Amino acid sequence: MTDGMSARELFGSHSSMTYDDIVILPGFIDFGVQEVQLRTRLTREIEIAAPLCSSPMDTVTESDMAVNLALLGGIGFIHYNNSIEQQTNMVRRVKRFENGFIIEPMVLSPDHCLADVDAIRERHGFSGIPVTQDGTLNSKLVGIVANRDIDFEQDRSILLRDVMTVDLVTASKGITLKEANRLLRESKKGKLPIIDENGLLAALVSRTDIKKNRDFPDASKSSDKQLMAGAAVSTRKQDRERLEALVEAGVDVVVIDSAQGHSIFQIEMIEYARSSFPDLQVIAGNVVTQDQCAALIQAGADGIRVGMGPGSICTTQETMAVGRGQAAAVYHCALLCREQNVPVIADGGIRDIGHIVKALSVGASCVMMGLLFSGTSETPGEYFYQNGVRLKRYRGMASIEAMDAGGDKRYFADNEQVRVAQGVSGMVMDKGSIRNLVPYLCQGLKHAFQDMGVRNLAALHDALDQGELCFETRTQSAQQEGGVHDMYSYEKPALGTRERIE
Repeated sequence: MTDGMSARELFGSHSSMTYDDIVILPGFIDFGVQEVQLRTRLTREIEIAAPLCSSPMDTVTESDMAVNLALLGGIGFIHYNNSIEQQTNMVRRVKRFENGFIIEPMVLSPDHCLADVDAIRERHGFSGIPVTQDGTLNSKLVGIVANRDIDFEQDRSILLRDVMTVDLVTASKGITLKEANRLLRESKKGKLPIIDENGLLAALVSRTDIKKNRDFPDASKSSDKQLMAGAAVSTRKQDRERLEALVEAGVDVVVIDSAQGHSIFQIEMIEYARSSFPDLQVIAGNVVTQDQCAALIQAGADGIRVGMGPGSICTTQETMAVGRGQAAAVYHCALLCREQNVPVIADGGIRDIGHIVKALSVGASCVMMGLLFSGTSETPGEYFYQNGVRLKRYRGMASIEAMDAGGDKRYFADNEQVRVAQGVSGMVMDKGSIRNLVPYLCQGLKHAFQDMGVRNLAALHDALDQGELCFETRTQSAQQEGGVHDMYSYEKPALGTRERIE
């Protein structure tokens, strides 16, 4: 008698199962966790080192998230709840990012006062502010104000022109990070302004950032050695102009962002992108059935995004009665997509490492996450406190707030007088930086792969196809048993803890 069921047997019942409904049976371990590789395909042509993508939500992904996730081997998709100019500027920031260089430092003018520096330090946690002639970037650098210049001043209305350091150590645009580090070390300065041939501020190098920065060997980079950037567009014809601008800005891959991707509007957008920009990689979706996948692949999609309603802030299945349990959706879609050599991105329903493991185990090549990345320091928005807890706002793109800001394009509702929300707005706790979170997730994935007895994603999908990867369904009691239970109290480790998992 064989333990467990193959995926084909498991999902053959046509039950709309979610990740929590299933468990994977262990395999044989004959290798160390350090031998596990997580490299995967995002699209037909794009490979990344970590199977992690950030969702194109306006409370999740802008340039800061996209830069840091790309450095760590994943990729971010910049949302479109903004103007074309704003979105393309975010893409350009990602593409021109150089590790260790602050390309758009915060600056002040000589007519700002000490209180302005205090406000920046309070909000962003840093000081050492370049002072330019008119208080903008690409203006002539005239000084820098550091903590030692202002810490003992009682009068916070004093102007920066009266306290700033004007005897500056600077470097010319084009300097390498290694040479910049040498200059900082020799000058014993905390900040090194980078100026162009006209004396205009071009960038900034910080001693603190250099100490924090390490090489990122797994960074997601395009053929020109720039960080990869993804972006979202809608299915509206007006967004063809947005798509053109994104390509001009250097975007590597776009996701056509629609809650129900099986539409003539999406097919026409795919066909337009294919004919106008044949080198651009296009991810289509969202879908949950094989028929939907087949139509989008035939139109020219390079990747398929799967998920309707599984997100923590999404109410589509409840409100519209349309969708599918995410484990079943990923399995059935991936079954067809693998035959067409098109990767699947599992979008939504991810709360922890185990859910990522299950998504990959039923056929996904990558996961796209909003909730797990929400609340990190790289997401848009400011932190605030409620009942002593540090929080950030997080909202579904079908919430009324997001729809008012432009998210209704995703739901064909931008011209409707009566809007039906398919999502909610809420708050999430501070999770720290993804610089800690992503390595934690990747290490957890490697241990899970070892437990399943596979060294990489290709081996995992081979075991899935051959019926060698075995599953069982979990009863409600089994789900309760599999979590923490029967404790008087306990402390749950925070996501992103860097302690080694033994």
